[in-house]
This record gives sequence, structure tokens and C-alpha cells, in this order.
Amino acid sequence: MNRAVTFVVRLLKRLRRPSKAANLRRLAARGEAAASLVVREATAADIPALAALHVRTFRETHGGGPTAALRASQYEHKFQSDAEWFCFVAVRADGELVGFAAGKPGEPPEAGDGHVDKIYVRRDYQRLGLGRRLLEQIARRFARDGRTAMTLFSQADNPSISFFDAMGGERLLDPAGRFGGGYRWRDTGDLAGGRGMV
Repeated sequence: MNRAVTFVVRLLKRLRRPSKAANLRRLAARGEAAASLVVREATAADIPALAALHVRTFRETHGGGPTAALRASQYEHKFQSDAEWFCFVAVRADGELVGFAAGKPGEPPEAGDGHVDKIYVRRDYQRLGLGRRLLEQIARRFARDGRTAMTLFSQADNPSISFFDAMGGERLLDPAGRFGGGYRWRDTGDLAGGRGMV
């Protein structure tokens, strides 16, 4: 997809996103506060809710995608068979999951890095600081494990792509200088502490 088309697609998708003020009003109408949302490590008990959240947030962001049954099967495999994979969830006071981020070790050529496997927040909970909190928690885990850098690969037309720029991600460009949605953070310690981030 060329740059002009990518820009237009991203712009149209961003227009569908609610504003911070609108989501704060929704939060207040539900009797919630941003401070009441907790970020914690996911467990196998979260699989059904995590699978449903993944389906919902993927469709809100990109449209389409796999079923909740397939996502649940994938998460069961991750929890049972992948000791290096981990996931954090954002949770309401009533226990409902509203966001998540997963990480794993990077693969060549970023074998020493951490890799942000997924990060999604429900549309009605976006722009409330949850994405930042989730990404910082992932960075903390990588820093703790001695992974000093981390990567993330999104789609260039992702309506939330500017979030990764705001979080200090360095855009990865192909040899022709084109951006395809990849980011790298060179110091997980900086991101983990929230230093220099917006």
C-alpha cells in the first residue's frame, strides 16, 4: 500500500475512534474512574475473557479476524507450552477485561530484544492511559529479564499508530525508506519507568 493510501485509510479509521472526552464521559456514566482500572498479569483462568476481548478489539481496530474459539485455543497453547510468553490485562473493578498486551522474546535479527506480540484496548477505554500502562508493564518485564530493547510490529494503517510514536518508538524503515508499521525501543528501562514518555 503506498503512503498516500495508507494515510487516507488511517485517517478514516481514526475518525471512527471516540475522543478522550467522550470516553471519560462514558467512564463516569458507568460509575467508573480511570484510577479504578487495574493492570495485572493474565492467568489461564482469563482465557475465555481474553479470547473474547481479543476478537472484539481486533474487529474494532481492523475488522474481521478469527473466532473466539480459535483465539481461546491459541491462548491455551500459549499458557501450556510457551514458558517465555506472557500477558498483562487491564481489568475493571467488576473483573471485566478491557485491554491486554502480550510479550515474548524477539526472533532473529532481534533475538536479544523483547517483542510486543499484541496490544489492544477496547475502543470505549482508549485514550485513558491504559495503553501506556500496558506497554510500560511489558517493558518492565523485559527490563527485568535483561532484554534492553523491544520491538513491535503493527499495521501501517492502524488508527492508533501515533500512540507508538508518542511512546517513543523508533519507526523501522525498509531499505527504500518505507514505514510498514514496525517500531523499536532501544532502552526498555526508559520506557519501563515512563521517563520521557507522554
